[in-house]
Amino acid sequence: MNDFVYKTYLQILKEELVPAMGCTEPISIAYAASKVCDVLGGIPEKTRIEVCGNIIKNVKSVVVPNTGGLRGIKAAVAAGYVSKRPDLSLEVLSVLKYPDIAEIKKCMTDTEITIIPSKKPYKFYIEIDGYRNDSYVKVIIIDYHTNIVLVERNQEILFKSGYDVEEENAYATDRRALTIDKIFWFANNVKIADVEEIIDRQIEYNSKIAKIGLEGKYSSAVGKTLIDLYGNDVKIRAKAYPAAGSDARMGGCDLPVVIVSGSGNQGMTTSLPVIEYAKELGVSHEKLIRALVLANLVTIDEKKEIGRLSAFCGAVSAACGAAAGICYLFDGSYEEICSTIKNSLGITSGMVCDGAKASCAAKISAAVDAGLLGFYLTKNNHNFKAGDGILASDVDDTINNVGTIAREGMQTTDEKILKIMVED
Repeated sequence: MNDFVYKTYLQILKEELVPAMGCTEPISIAYAASKVCDVLGGIPEKTRIEVCGNIIKNVKSVVVPNTGGLRGIKAAVAAGYVSKRPDLSLEVLSVLKYPDIAEIKKCMTDTEITIIPSKKPYKFYIEIDGYRNDSYVKVIIIDYHTNIVLVERNQEILFKSGYDVEEENAYATDRRALTIDKIFWFANNVKIADVEEIIDRQIEYNSKIAKIGLEGKYSSAVGKTLIDLYGNDVKIRAKAYPAAGSDARMGGCDLPVVIVSGSGNQGMTTSLPVIEYAKELGVSHEKLIRALVLANLVTIDEKKEIGRLSAFCGAVSAACGAAAGICYLFDGSYEEICSTIKNSLGITSGMVCDGAKASCAAKISAAVDAGLLGFYLTKNNHNFKAGDGILASDVDDTINNVGTIAREGMQTTDEKILKIMVED
């Protein structure tokens, strides 16, 4: 059993903690578009793109990196066409330079791009059909950002994954294997050499973009405002650094981040508070790595029933993961980590996601604040009780309760949010 857990959890980290440049939903569109262009052999003359509501709301307001400030689905499609580098996955736009901006704008003008809201029953769906001369190419992505399930050219299927989207949690590695007790065991027993490279990359990338965001040049400068207003205490830095990273990402910064659960904001929210507390406490690098292993897996565990995209703000899960990681830095026991998670979820278990945008940074700050309160309540032996609202006596049952609310209870909420955003 321990061998199975070890290999599975290590593989989950490798699948999840990958670099991405820009908000991952427009980047996923750009990735699909780049694949279309590559297979078609040139930029299409006409494009049909069908996307689900969650994609629409997460692409509407954020700047697509390396486009000169362009926003929206058409900009993401055109940028992907101009990039022509699907091999770069979620860093597909990293090759674009300043002269490419003119070509992207020309592509948006010259290429007929028709956007179709999808009626298919998927929470994550992107289909791009590109037409050039007498040829066409179709690319479909389902369920997560790089999961191409179909590549078709002129009625010939070039690739079909056999991926069953109706199966719950159908990832390369099943996230249902995650439980908090096994996550705690894994964090304590993982060989540092097995995770050091991916965790060190997370520390490096996410810290770098946070520092850029703290300059206050992007979006609404939430991170900088927190520092300027409240000072440099670690409790403030824990909120300000991930908020600043989000400021930069939502504002189109071209630096990559290491994502968690398909989200750069969640990747930064999970990791940066833990990194700041590790600096403050002066713990060893190994201790920080183990704390981040725990924080990342707790976040992924919380999202396994929710899915990549929903009406439930992912910053809540990520901040809860960060709080668990901070508890670990303080030598918290398994029971204390469980209490921290339950306390955190008892505070902010219903923040809504109304798309990727500048205010995500402020939501991150609020979520981290709740996570820190959840931890400090535990530290001072003050805990919310089972039966208080959605909290159960078992931490895994509490996480499942939140997942049920987000996946089932907030379905109508998601539809209403999208309706408001589209009509705006």
